Amino acid sequence: MTPNLADPSFWQLPHSERLEGFARLRAAGPPQYFVERPGGRLRPERGFYALVSHADVVEASRNAEVFGSAPGVTTPEPARWVRAVFGESLVNLDEPQHTQLRRIVSRAFTPRILAATEEDVRSVAKRIVDDLLRERPKDFVAAVASRMPFEIICNLMGIPEKERPSILAQVNRASVETGVARTVRQRIRVPGKGLRALASMQGMVADLGRQRRRNPTGDLISALVNADIDGQSLNGRQLGSFFSLLMVAGVETTRNAIAHGLSLLTDHPDQRALLLGDFDRYADGAVEEIVRHSTPIIQFRRRLIQDHRMNGHDFRRGDRVVLFYASANRDESVFTDPDRFDITRSPNPHVGYGGGGPHYCLGTFLAKQEMKALFRELLTRSPELRAVGAPVLVPSNFDNRVRSMPCAFAGGSVDDEEQRFSGSSGGADPGGGTERR
Repeated sequence: MTPNLADPSFWQLPHSERLEGFARLRAAGPPQYFVERPGGRLRPERGFYALVSHADVVEASRNAEVFGSAPGVTTPEPARWVRAVFGESLVNLDEPQHTQLRRIVSRAFTPRILAATEEDVRSVAKRIVDDLLRERPKDFVAAVASRMPFEIICNLMGIPEKERPSILAQVNRASVETGVARTVRQRIRVPGKGLRALASMQGMVADLGRQRRRNPTGDLISALVNADIDGQSLNGRQLGSFFSLLMVAGVETTRNAIAHGLSLLTDHPDQRALLLGDFDRYADGAVEEIVRHSTPIIQFRRRLIQDHRMNGHDFRRGDRVVLFYASANRDESVFTDPDRFDITRSPNPHVGYGGGGPHYCLGTFLAKQEMKALFRELLTRSPELRAVGAPVLVPSNFDNRVRSMPCAFAGGSVDDEEQRFSGSSGGADPGGGTERR
């Protein structure tokens, strides 16, 4: 049967069943249409075409003149008043605003800032593993995967230590149940809570921006608010919007990739041994394969700016499409044995950072640095660390989010931990299995 990607129950299925559904859609040929909201006398029908093949996702990503990001790439699309109050996020902009804003942000990453960040990544990874070995925590996400990207982004931006606990709490509130079908009561309450968290976070960053205009401190906020790119720099609202994007997108995606990475390396001891045996040789391939296999961001939306024909279908101006990266990364016409986890896979043209084009993930290089530095420390200093239960996933049609994941050190308590967490995850890992070796 053809799965209904607009039905919340589809996103409650185990990952293996979702992947089977995507495979059926890829085999069906032209993009299929799904109704999100039936039409009526007083309102039009709302729906989208699902782009599930690698070729379609790449074409839609790279052809921004046809596939626009405005008014929003997430589900649901941000309301007009929300964009007016909080500012337009970089991911939701089309030309020429997108190029102007991205140019300011890109040029703020000066060689000095990049060099300092590279050193900081190594230092933070070492400190996290120091704490891991000393404290021997049970939850890998809270102790390791969440800490790495959050600390790096805060250090990069120059966020004072005293503000960080509050920011972390606000990030968690702002991103709660993103993309999840909710009850009427939750739909009324949760968005308000998330918007209040965003407002608080953006207000704090705007205050920092004003301080750094007067007294630059050499961090990224200072560079962004004092930039002079074609006479422009980021104003307070733009800075707040960019910081929110870094926190909710950059932190969440990298933490999920790290968590899924340990899960995959635990489930595939041959690949773990290969990486441990020659880390420098296989690290780049391991990072790419972890991102492909887990696909931290499941989908983004686009809207047709003009009529366009693609993959046997005539799209019309105003049509909505959804780019399903999770499906494109398992396209059997591009990836041999796509469900296999193989850190030597080459080529590996996955779309885990987007399918290319102007919206290709700005933080790709930093995310790769973080993952390599952290797994180097983990595998060389704590090779016995493993996941002992499947990742506890947050039901979502937007991201492959891991709420928690039990971990343990080999020897002694591992069997007890496996017994304790067996069957308690509420979901399968991205490869469809929960077996632990």
